[in-house]
Amino acid sequence: MTTTRFAPSPTGYIHVGNLRTALMNFLIARKAGGTFILRIDDTDAERSKEEYVDQLKRDLDWLGLHWDRVERQSLRLDRYAEAADRLRAMGRFYEAFETPVELDLKRKKLLNMGRPPVYDRAALKLSDAERDALRTERGPGVWRFLLDQERIDWTDGILGDISIDAASVSDPVLIRGDGQVLYTMASVVDDIEMGVTHIVRGADHVTNTATQIQIIRALGGTPPAFAHHSLLTAASGEALSKRLGALSLRDLRAQGVEPMALLSLMARLGSSDPIELRASMDELIDGFDISRFGSAPTKFDETDLFPLTARHLQSLPHDAVAGHMADLGVPADIAPRFWEVMRDNITTMHDLPDWWALCRDGADPVIADEDRDFVAQALSMLPEPPYDDATWAAWTTAVKDATGRKGRGLFMPLRLAVTGREKGPEMAALMPLLQRKPGQA
Repeated sequence: MTTTRFAPSPTGYIHVGNLRTALMNFLIARKAGGTFILRIDDTDAERSKEEYVDQLKRDLDWLGLHWDRVERQSLRLDRYAEAADRLRAMGRFYEAFETPVELDLKRKKLLNMGRPPVYDRAALKLSDAERDALRTERGPGVWRFLLDQERIDWTDGILGDISIDAASVSDPVLIRGDGQVLYTMASVVDDIEMGVTHIVRGADHVTNTATQIQIIRALGGTPPAFAHHSLLTAASGEALSKRLGALSLRDLRAQGVEPMALLSLMARLGSSDPIELRASMDELIDGFDISRFGSAPTKFDETDLFPLTARHLQSLPHDAVAGHMADLGVPADIAPRFWEVMRDNITTMHDLPDWWALCRDGADPVIADEDRDFVAQALSMLPEPPYDDATWAAWTTAVKDATGRKGRGLFMPLRLAVTGREKGPEMAALMPLLQRKPGQA
C-alpha cells in the first residue's frame, strides 16, 4: 500500500513552503487509495511548542488535508535508541568530540586547499583512553553514521536520475552531545517502521536523502521512492525563505484566502500544467501528477491567491455560505439575493460586511459640489423602500425627464449618492436590497 507522510517540526506556524510538501504527499496517498501520516517531529523538546501542533492541525483541517493517523516522534525515543545500538554493534556509528570552532577551522582549511569541506573522521583514530579523556573534559560527544564511501544512486520522481559520491559528504551527525536525536535518524527509523513508500520534500534535502538511503539499508529497510520539489522564490526571484514566516497559513486564512484557491495554486505551481481553479479535492487528486513538476526554482506571489479566491466565491451557491450570511446578520428572506448580487463584487468574504452595512444602514454619500442640487432633487423623487427590480429604471427615467441629465452625468452621481462607490453591483439589482432610503443614513 502507498504510504506517505508529512513530518513538520512544531517550532513555528506552517507556511506555504510546508504546505507544498504536505499537499504533494497527501495527493499521492489519496490518488493511490493509500495512507497519509501526520508525523510530528518534536524531538527538540526546547523549541517544540504544543500551540504550534494545535495550529498545524487546524490549518490542515481548514484545507481538507485530513490525515489517517498522527505519530509523535517524542513518543518513539526508545525506537531510536534501539536503532542506534544496532548501528553501534555493526560498526556504523561512532562518537566524535570536535567543538564547533574546531570543525569550522577544519572546513576552512579544506576549502583553502580547494577540497570539499568533508569531516576527516579523526574521531575514528581515537583510542579508548583518548575517548574517555575527551568525554571527561568535554562531556558526551556527537554520534556520526559511518558512510560507505561509494556512489549513492536513485531515480528521483522529479529530478530524474541522481548520483552522489558519499566520499564528498560528511558522515552525518545523528545524535547530538546532549542526547537529542536529530531529524535524519528519527526520520529513517520512522519511515522504515511505518512502511513509508513515497517521500516528497524540498530540493534542499537531496544530500540528506543520499545519506538516509545508506542508513535505511544499514538498518535492513528498503528506501522509499523519493521526489524533491523545487524551492519557492518571491515573485521578483529572490529567496522566499526569509519571508515564509509572513506567509503562514494562519495569516493567509486571516486575510480571507479560501482553501480551494490556495490548494489549486499549490497543486500546480512549478509544474508544466496551467494553474486552474478546482472545485473540489477530488478534482485536485485526479489531476495531480508528480512527474509534471520541474526542478527550476518556482516563483510564488501571494497576490495570485486573491483572484482565485474571488473566482471560487463567485462559483458558490447561497447554501454554501448560508451560515456566514446568518453570522453577518443578513435576514434569511433576503440572504439568497444578497449573496447572488454581492458574490461577483467581492475578493474575499471580508468584503461582505461593508456591503451589508450599506444595504442595512445606507452609505456615506459622495456628492460633488456641482451635483448637490441635482442629487437633492433626485433623492426627493425617490420613494421610501421597499424597492424592486424596476425601481432604479423608473427613478432614473423620472429624474432624467425632470432635469434633462442623461448618460454618465445622470447615473454616476446617483450611484455615488446611493452607494458612496464608483463601482459595485448593477444598481437595478442592488436597489431591492436597500433597507432604508438613501440620504437618510
